[in-house]
Amino acid sequence: MKTLITALAIAIAALAAPALAASEKAACESQATEKKLSGAAKTSFVKKCEKDAKSAAAAACESQAADKKLAGAAKSSFVKKCEKDATK
Repeated sequence: MKTLITALAIAIAALAAPALAASEKAACESQATEKKLSGAAKTSFVKKCEKDAKSAAAAACESQAADKKLAGAAKSSFVKKCEKDATK
C-alpha cells in the first residue's frame, strides 16, 4: 500500500512540474512587480528567481529518482528528462 501511495505521489508531482514551470516565471515577474523593481534590478531579480526555481526543480527530480531507487544511467536519464519537463 505504501508503494502505491508513493508511486501515485511521484506521478502527480511529475505531471504538475511542467505547469509549475510556466507559473514560476509569472511568479518571479509578479514578485519583482510587488517589490517595485524596474530596469536592471528587475532583470537581475527575475533571473535569480528563475535560477532558484530551476534548482528546486532539480532537487525535486533527484528526490523522485531516489524514491524510485534509480541509479547510474537510468537515474541520469530520468533526472535529465524530469528537469527538462519541469522547465518547459
